[in-house]
Amino acid sequence: MKKRLLCLAIAGIVLVGCKEEAATDVATATPTFESSTNQASYGMGLRVGQQVKETSMPFDSDSFVAGLTDGISGAEPKVQEEQIIAAMQKLGEDMQKKLQAEKTAAAENNKTEGATFLAANGAKDGVVTTDSGLQYKVLTKGEGTKPSATSVVEVNYRGTLIDGTEFDSSYTRGETAKFPVNAVIAGWTEALQLMPVGSKWELYIPSELAYGPAGSPPIGPNATLIFEVDLIGIEGEKAATDAEK
Repeated sequence: MKKRLLCLAIAGIVLVGCKEEAATDVATATPTFESSTNQASYGMGLRVGQQVKETSMPFDSDSFVAGLTDGISGAEPKVQEEQIIAAMQKLGEDMQKKLQAEKTAAAENNKTEGATFLAANGAKDGVVTTDSGLQYKVLTKGEGTKPSATSVVEVNYRGTLIDGTEFDSSYTRGETAKFPVNAVIAGWTEALQLMPVGSKWELYIPSELAYGPAGSPPIGPNATLIFEVDLIGIEGEKAATDAEK
């Protein structure tokens, strides 16, 4: 929130610095957007508007334009500096409270929906639930070696929320992913050590084995996740096998 408010302030400061446009009545002028100054000025205004919309912060465009006009023209401010500082601090605090309330509500909702989903999913044929609460279904049974916690594996994967929204996919990127087994979320670390190379599993990961209350945008707080994971190989395994031949 502080960064967004700072962006709004910077936009105003930059515009105040455009002295060649100081004589223009910004409240009534009809821009043509033909010059680079017109285009840059419009762009700054557009960015401010987009930030305001994104944050859903209370905003009065008439007051904003009045302040912008006075800043550019050098007119006497209609609001004292102390009042401005206090008002912006209050705005930041109010928005922070609003965002926290929204996050808390989302966390509670996601937790409830996740528990309901996992309870129903765990009763389906082929779905295995481990002691930790991780659920998985074997789509393709591999015959290779199982990774250890310190192995570096190569995988293809697709991650979705329980409503089907995709948030990540190596398939979409067109390249496999490589990482240490113990350097990912707990649900992955557990599942990968159960999977022989060549396996493709569908994982159903409760939030406590994923990103928990903090989430990881676009993954919300307490979100249950679904992954399709294809374990392609273990780094160094092929080289070791070839050396034994």
